[in-house]
Amino acid sequence: RRPAEVPGADRTVTTEQLDEVLPGAQVVMIAAAATDQTRGMIGEAQLEAMDQDAVLVNIARGTLVDTDAVTQALAEGRILGYGADVTDPEPLPDGHPLWDEPRCIITPHTADTPEMCVPLLDARIERNLQARAEGRELEGLVDVEGGY
Repeated sequence: RRPAEVPGADRTVTTEQLDEVLPGAQVVMIAAAATDQTRGMIGEAQLEAMDQDAVLVNIARGTLVDTDAVTQALAEGRILGYGADVTDPEPLPDGHPLWDEPRCIITPHTADTPEMCVPLLDARIERNLQARAEGRELEGLVDVEGGY
């Protein structure tokens, strides 16, 4: 939703710009919330627009990628590879073709550990208590209209 810079990324775009930047992109990294607007944001048309040497990586939510379309694109050699730590459905059923696809890497969606999360949560609580006391806006508020 916001094109904020991401350290290490050449470019960050919104979903409205996605179809414009797919041709020529070597790596397409998806990091978006699962909402009605982002469901299936990578489908047949987007995979067709990607170059044959492109790699798609989904670290967000499984519903953002059309699993059947990416499975077919890999089988036909239309993209070079797919990396996912989320799938749709989740868990991916035994015997699904992606498990045996040599150009697909599926990892567990377990990046956060308690050792990482607890100090970050503690710090946010402290900042929000201070913000509340000073009458400032709180961090991490739920965006009901946005869906997360």
